[in-house]
Order: sequence, then structure tokens, then C-alpha cells
Amino acid sequence: MTRNATLIDKENSPKTPYYYQQKDIDLLFDHLEDQELSKSNLLYQLPTGGGKTLIFSEIAKRFIEKYQQKVVVLTHRSELCAQTNRALQESGIINKVINSAVKRVQKKNLFHCYVAMVETLKNRIDEGMIDTSDIGLVIVDEAHHNSFRKLLNRFDNAKVIGVTATPFSADVNLPMNKFYDKLIVGAPIGQLIDEGFLAKPKYQSYDVELNTLTTGINGDFTINSSDQLFSSDVMLDLLLQTYLKHAKGKKTLIFNNGILTSRKVQQLFNSQGYPVRHLDNKTSAAERREILSWYRKTKGAILTSVSILTTGFDEPKTQAVILYRATTSITLYHQMVGRGARRLPNKKTFQIIDLGNNADRFGDWDAEIDWQDVFQNPEIYHENLKQRTDNIRYIDPEMRSKFPNSLETSFDMFATYEKLSQDGQKTKNAIRDSIRQHATMCLENSETVSEAMALSEYLHKEIEIRVREYAKCIGNGTKNYREWLFEDYKNRLTHMIRRLKSKLAG
Repeated sequence: MTRNATLIDKENSPKTPYYYQQKDIDLLFDHLEDQELSKSNLLYQLPTGGGKTLIFSEIAKRFIEKYQQKVVVLTHRSELCAQTNRALQESGIINKVINSAVKRVQKKNLFHCYVAMVETLKNRIDEGMIDTSDIGLVIVDEAHHNSFRKLLNRFDNAKVIGVTATPFSADVNLPMNKFYDKLIVGAPIGQLIDEGFLAKPKYQSYDVELNTLTTGINGDFTINSSDQLFSSDVMLDLLLQTYLKHAKGKKTLIFNNGILTSRKVQQLFNSQGYPVRHLDNKTSAAERREILSWYRKTKGAILTSVSILTTGFDEPKTQAVILYRATTSITLYHQMVGRGARRLPNKKTFQIIDLGNNADRFGDWDAEIDWQDVFQNPEIYHENLKQRTDNIRYIDPEMRSKFPNSLETSFDMFATYEKLSQDGQKTKNAIRDSIRQHATMCLENSETVSEAMALSEYLHKEIEIRVREYAKCIGNGTKNYREWLFEDYKNRLTHMIRRLKSKLAG
């Protein structure tokens, strides 16, 4: 058996890359061969569903054949290891998955490509099981994860290619341009849709009030605050109604932030007689396989999940994606939506139902993004995302809990004032509209006028905020004026509650 025969399985028939994939394969390999760029770490961007795994498998195959050196593919999830292993095999590469079950790697072996998770490979290197000196190329899948950086300095003689759909680090202190020298951008989502490689999204977005959400140390919304909002009866009813209107009978993925919420979603659809299962990162491997098999085989199946299906999962028949959560991560946003973007002969479109105002934060999934600008100026993009997140004005969860029947309790005083001004109407009506909304909230959550009046007491902090915002609009920020306006607001709210209750009774 010749050496080449040990590197590449010639009998395995690989998939033929599409034209845009082949173009990028050639471009990436040209950079690997360019002596001036040979020491550069390359970063490659291609949308979810564009075929990144096939592309880097072809790169690995060509590299092995030409340089007779070993390749390592790093992933961060066990599912991705299995997916990458299959793609490499389809490209004809004889490879070895280094997972926790592998306790020993023979120094003389036929494998010229290893697929491994970061921690597992680090342990095997520390144990002396793998010689990194003969590794010529390291490919980092989902390269936006910073966990890879601690291992890459162990490969002194290797070139590095990172692959991601979103070349943006969530950690402002670890921007991707500090490790990768050059970004190569593949075909954008819009082009892949127009040319029939990805399904076209059909959007349904709802302006959901998120001001009870709080951010945690990782910068994203906390599970606890998300569970409080999305497990509420009001939100669960909105979820059901939007599903019935836009996704009924479709194979549907529902993404949640917390297990409590996902379990509630499962109970909701189960009570309505729909086929539904729940999956999270605590589900055993055997049960996970069984649930995913059920999802693939079951017509109109609904799979509600937490932190498990954003990567390493592919079911092209998925027809609807419901974002039943909010996130500050553009990577997570693209990964969730991308689960439904696979194109099939009988599937040209898919449904996106956004119940977390995510499109407001990041733009439509298929909107064009200047990734070169994001890569070169990550601090500006971080600041823009922060401003969009900060636009959510947080309110006291205890206050919000007093109004469970009200879907909308927030009020944008500045936007209301501006619109009234542009329309040539009296700008003081901004206060009137605010009072009307507060009165409606009190009546929606009470049976009698006295109960509604009692509820209005819980609005005092929110009234102070709205009064302060209105004072800014008119340029009168004196303490005396704000105090007078606060008392006037409360009096007018009392009258509004009585008047609206009288109309309802009549």
C-alpha cells in the first residue's frame, strides 16, 4: 500500500462542491500556498447552511495530498465531531476522532487527520499521545469560540484556518482580529437564497415587551429573568396563537433560554394534542438520539429545546423556527434561524417566528452584513449592539408581576412625542396616551374599579420615569414641574380608570 493510499480513501466518492464552494476552496488554498501569507492565520466566513464543513474537508484533503502532513480539526461539541467525521469520510479522508473514549493513540498509525474537542485533545497532547510537531494544518470549526486559543499555540509548525458563520467574538477583550490576520468572506445569505442554495425566510415578528429581562456576566439575558417572562401565561398564549396562525402542522423547532420555559412549552402543546418533545443539554445521549430520530420521522413534529440544537444538528425538513427567547448574541441568532434554512426540492421557504425582538436587535437574518467591517472594527459593532440592548428599559419584575394579563406594559415616551410632533398633533397628548395605557393595564388585571385603583399604586415608579422622560422632551426638567406633573398624572389616571370602566360597563 502506497503512502497516499493510507492518507486518502480513493474508493469513497466525495460530494462535488458547488461553484461558490469550489471558488472559496481554491482561494483559501492559494492563501495557504502563498509564501508571504504562509504564517498568517486565516479566518473564513460562510453562512449557516452554506457548506462550511464540506469546504474545510476539501481543504484538508488537498493539504494532505500535497504536503503529506497531518491535519487537526478542532470542534467544541461532540455532535460536531461526529458531523465532521462523516464529512471527512465523504471526502475520502481516513480520520480518527479523539474523544473521551480514546485513551491511547498509537504513534505509528494510518490516520493523517484527527477530529477532536479542545479539552480532550489538550489532555492527549499533555499525556504525550499526540506529537504536534508533524501537524501541518489546524482547522478550527465555529472559530468565534475563544476556547480554542489556549490550544493553538501548541502547534508550532501548523497553519491555521478558522471557520465561522459570524466572525465576531462576544468578548470585547478578545477580538478575532487579534488572532486571525485575514478574513475571507464567502457568499452572503441573500445570494445563496436567490441562487436556490438556501430556503427563503418568511418573517413573523411580534413587538414583545422585554423590560423585565436582565443581562448576566456573559452579556446575554439571564435564564432566570427569561424563564419569568417566557413561562408566563400571557407569553405562552402568544406562542400558541402564533404557532396556530403561522406554523400549524409544520415541522417546527422552538428555541428557549431556560429548561423551565421549554418544559412549559412542551406541556402547552401536549395539552393541545400536538406531537411535541423537549430536549436540553442534560438529556442523555441515548435519549437525545431517540428524540432526534422521532423528530425526523414524525410529521408536524414540534421540538422545543435549550442550548442543544444550535450547532451539530441538521434536519433539512424543518419548516418553521420559533425564537421563543431573546439573545444579545448575533452568532446564536444566526445559528438558531439557520436550522430551518436548508433548501429541498419541495421546500423553497421556511417560517421564522420571532418572539424575542431579535430581528430588531440584529436585523433580518438574510440582511447583508459587512463582515469585513465587523472584523476590522469589532469595538464599534460591540457598542452598537450594546446600545440596542440598552434601549430595553428594565422595570421592576415585582411590578410587572402585578399585571400578568397585560402583554404590553412599556411605553416609549420619546418616540410617541416625536411622532405626535411630526404628525402636527399636540405633543402633550403623549402624556394622555401614557395614562390611557396605564389605565388599561389596571382594568385588564382587575374586576372592580377599587381593585384597579389599588393596582395603580404599583405604577408610581414607572410614572416617575415617564414624567421625567416627558420633561426632557419639552425641555423643562425643573424639580417643581416634575413633582406637579407626577401628581397631575396620578389624578388623571384615576379619572381615566373610572371613565374606561364606565364605558366597559355600558
